Amino acid sequence: MDIGAADYVHEVKALMDGIVQTQGSAVKDAAALMIESLLNDGVIQAFGSGHSEAIAMEIAGRAGGLVPTNRLALRDIVLYGEAPVDVLLGAPGELERDPTVARRVYELAPVRPQDVFVLISSSGVNGSVVELASIVKEKGHSLIALTSVQHSTQMTSRHPSGRKLLDFADVVLDNGAPYGDAVLPLADGGAFGAVSTITSALLAQMIVAEVVRGLTGAGLTPPVYRSANVIGGDEHNRALENRYAGRIRRGA
Repeated sequence: MDIGAADYVHEVKALMDGIVQTQGSAVKDAAALMIESLLNDGVIQAFGSGHSEAIAMEIAGRAGGLVPTNRLALRDIVLYGEAPVDVLLGAPGELERDPTVARRVYELAPVRPQDVFVLISSSGVNGSVVELASIVKEKGHSLIALTSVQHSTQMTSRHPSGRKLLDFADVVLDNGAPYGDAVLPLADGGAFGAVSTITSALLAQMIVAEVVRGLTGAGLTPPVYRSANVIGGDEHNRALENRYAGRIRRGA
């Protein structure tokens, strides 16, 4: 076997080209939901568990991104609730498969009716994210799902309802990752070279770009973060964050 970095880059480039070709309409639809929320003084609520939390971080609280964004996480039940830290110390993946934790995550969040949600899960079948999607729609929020359609449709839901994340979404963004995520074959039948984080981050930034374009086109100044590591960045960011005091968390 002589497969390495160049082969991985080739696969990633092909997936990224595919996303650009196939997801443009969904990206615009997702951006439209976000713009509508922001124009109504809403906040973009992002959630992902496991590696998908990295994509929530792409959306909420990073340089070049939108300020009115908030990141939800499973550990919120400890950080902002009364759950003991031991609940975070179970077997890998145990908590994210538990649907009962989702309502507490939502209840502890600084959510308003006009907020829009972006839920990220490449598999889209684990109990916590599916239950959170159900709650989001129950509460009347718009929901954008970022998932792997191929992977999700080949999986059995781990939620008692049998439903998956994409079943609840107003807009589905497909990150193009294959079943199992990895793209380079091993001789024993396995694979290596995961791609979903890269392709999902691309989609997240494409949405931000469309939101900024839409707000600018409407004659508005987009509320965008500057890097905290440039002169004046902290002051710029604090002034914008103050508009959403108590509604956006910038903790752990």
